[in-house]
Parts: sequence; structure tokens; C-alpha cells
Amino acid sequence: MSILLVSGTGTGVGKTVVTAAIAALAVDRGASVAVVKPAQTGVAPGEAGDLDEISRLSGATDLHELVRYPDPLSPEAAARVGGAEPLLLDVVARHVDRLAGSRALVLVEGAGGLLVRYASDGWTMADLARLLQVPVLVVAAAGLGTLNATALTLEVLAGRGLRHSGVVIGSWPARPGLAERNNVRDLEQLAGRSLAGALREAAASSRDFLGLARHGLDPTLGGRFDAADFRT
Repeated sequence: MSILLVSGTGTGVGKTVVTAAIAALAVDRGASVAVVKPAQTGVAPGEAGDLDEISRLSGATDLHELVRYPDPLSPEAAARVGGAEPLLLDVVARHVDRLAGSRALVLVEGAGGLLVRYASDGWTMADLARLLQVPVLVVAAAGLGTLNATALTLEVLAGRGLRHSGVVIGSWPARPGLAERNNVRDLEQLAGRSLAGALREAAASSRDFLGLARHGLDPTLGGRFDAADFRT
């Protein structure tokens, strides 16, 4: 069994697409994979959420959304504003642990960045990682501002004694500029290792998502991404 938490350096950096890419590679090799979205926000009941997109892209069908709040806020704020019950950390941990007992891979996609609050007691994805004793894959943006956000995320992980399994650029532009090209080296220095992947911009609209996943994620995530080749 293997559990991987997928967290971003912020909102809109490509967590869902990266999660879908990892799931697609696992499904393609015949592995049993479950995908968990502890809290979906900003989506009304009956509307398609992140798990629907992951299923569309990857073919994964073992999907688990634990709570849904329609307001586009953090899970804690959305529950409070909507008068709903908050999601408890131990409930999520038990659910993920149970799935891991019978699946080869369990992917857990967080909401927003690493320290987004899920309930009034302030628990975050970092707390879930610590409770489960599992690594966190960090999804980062490519352009200006990514170095600060990535450094802060990695410092929190290190400061709490948590492991990270690498940094993936969630959306690599078709025409990278000076900032994007230079950020690759700096992101690797922050992570202390080569990039774990870089998915092409607009990968979710490609007819060959599996192919993009294979070339956009490194072997630790099931793909063939070569960081040295990417740098050149």
C-alpha cells in the first residue's frame, strides 16, 4: 500500500491535474488506486467537482469526497458560513487508512495550499500528513512568485518533521519566459532534489492525457520525466 498527499503552494497551481496524472499512470499499469478529496468547496450539490475531473482524465473510479461546501472558501470558512458540520481530522485519517489497507495507492488531494484550515480547531493537510506519517507531493506554479510560495511550503514541512516527495510544476507554459526558465533551477535547489515533474500547460484538454502524464512525471510517480533533459 502507498499513500500520497498532494498539496499545492496555493490555489490554481494544478493540483487536480497532477493528481489525475498520477492516477492515470496507476490505472494504466493495472494498480488499484483510490482518490480522496477530503473537502470540496465552491461546488454546489450535483455539480461536477475535482473528483469528476480526475475521473474523466485518468479513468479512476474509486473516488471519495467526504464533504462538500458550496461556498468558494476554505473548508473551515465554508462550513462556518454555511452552518455545516466541520470535517474532523481523525475521520479523514481513518478513512484514508482504511482505503490503504486494500488499495495499492491512495491519493489525497488537498484544498488550496498546505496550511488551509479544514475546521475550527485549525487542522491542515500538514496535520494529516503527520498523523498518517506519509509524504507530501508539492505542486508549484512555474512563474513569478513561485519561489517564495514553494520555499514557505517546504519550510513548513521540514519544520514539522514531515517528508516531501518532490516538487511538480503543475502547468508548464508552451512558451516559457525568463522567469519560468530560471525558476526550474531554483525550485530544485529549494527542494534539495531534481524536479519530480512538469505537466504541460492545458494538459487537461489534451487528447493524449496519459502520454502527457507519462512524460510529465518522474519514475517515482510512475512516469518517464527526465529532469536533466527538461533543464536543457
